[in-house]
Amino acid sequence: MNSEIITIGDEILIGQVIDTNSAFLAAELNRLGISVTRITSVADTRESIIKAFDEAALRADLIISTGGLGPTSDDITKHTLTEYFGTKLVLVPSVIEKIKNLLASRGVEMNELNRKQAELPESCEILPNSAGTAQGMWFKKKGKDFISLPGVPYEMKAIFREQMETRFRQRFTLPVIHHITVLTHGIPESEMAGRLHDWEAGLPDNMKLAYLPSPGLLRLRITGRSNNDPDSLKTNMESEVEKLQLIVGDNIFGYNEDRLEVIIGKLLKENNLTLSVTESCTGGMISLLITSVPGSSVYYKGGIVAYSNEIKTAELNVSPYTLLVNGAVSQAVVEQMADGIRNRYQSDFSVAVSGIAGPTGGTEEKPVGTTWIAVASKKRIATHIHNFGEDRGRNMQKAANAALFMLWKEIKDCL
Repeated sequence: MNSEIITIGDEILIGQVIDTNSAFLAAELNRLGISVTRITSVADTRESIIKAFDEAALRADLIISTGGLGPTSDDITKHTLTEYFGTKLVLVPSVIEKIKNLLASRGVEMNELNRKQAELPESCEILPNSAGTAQGMWFKKKGKDFISLPGVPYEMKAIFREQMETRFRQRFTLPVIHHITVLTHGIPESEMAGRLHDWEAGLPDNMKLAYLPSPGLLRLRITGRSNNDPDSLKTNMESEVEKLQLIVGDNIFGYNEDRLEVIIGKLLKENNLTLSVTESCTGGMISLLITSVPGSSVYYKGGIVAYSNEIKTAELNVSPYTLLVNGAVSQAVVEQMADGIRNRYQSDFSVAVSGIAGPTGGTEEKPVGTTWIAVASKKRIATHIHNFGEDRGRNMQKAANAALFMLWKEIKDCL
């Protein structure tokens, strides 16, 4: 079954609002076995909406739109849908009561604009909204299913989870779609593609591989499909993943929704270990990732953003002579930073990063993107140099991910 998603709103087209609705719907539909073949964003005009519906109906069996269902004058989707499906707006008493109760629970008195939210196309199936006043609507036309949802993300999600998923399972014959995502670090996409060429070519016809790169990380998503045997599909896919593991090896750090900072936190917590961090070029990004994990206060002692040489010397006990001779971006300095923060905070492990994020500050010897990373423990200090590139934001992200990956490997090796 093919589907298309249409997001309606000028705010999306001018870049004022990021379209997170499509990402959520695409993931959920895919999970249910409904393929999303196209995502379209259109303006808040009658002509744009109707054209988008007409074109989508030529390609897809299920069309889901979000946006334009509010009570204000710029929300025209409901009126356009009424025209498109040749029906009329009617006041639905049960919806009035639900809206009234919802607003009362929030301490808001119902007004005329709220009341208009209970005017709905006569021919639609109402999809009640427990989180807001704009109701979802399900239409049928020429054998195609059209669903209109509010643009407010938490309202759209509430309707999908509470109303739509059950209906999909009841009304549609859905195939089984299963994903396994292998999370890797340290192998560029082009190199990975070369390593996996023969394995990928040998995948069964009902499986395919997608490469999903992000700064410093590469996700390998294997997708499998089956019409009637989910257990065999899962078993066969896991067998293929075992083959992939033999090729990629230690560059794999997790699967599916795993995150390095969560994996690291679990290792530290389970083994009663602690961590401290000092950062220069990443400006606190590593600490932010570490502390984004609930319960990280159990193992994370603290950190210092040592941007200037004065702070490196005063707070981390980095030698002024070492800074003078080697420069701040060097193996010797980053090792002293890691050792200094670990001793100061008496942690089991520490991470230190110093680099040239850019766009200026590079030299022929140390171009922009040059980054030294050190991980210190009671046993040793491990260091590694990276050359990430010229983009400041990506360099910071790559350095943070590389530092976490290096920390993860050091913790494992020391256990």
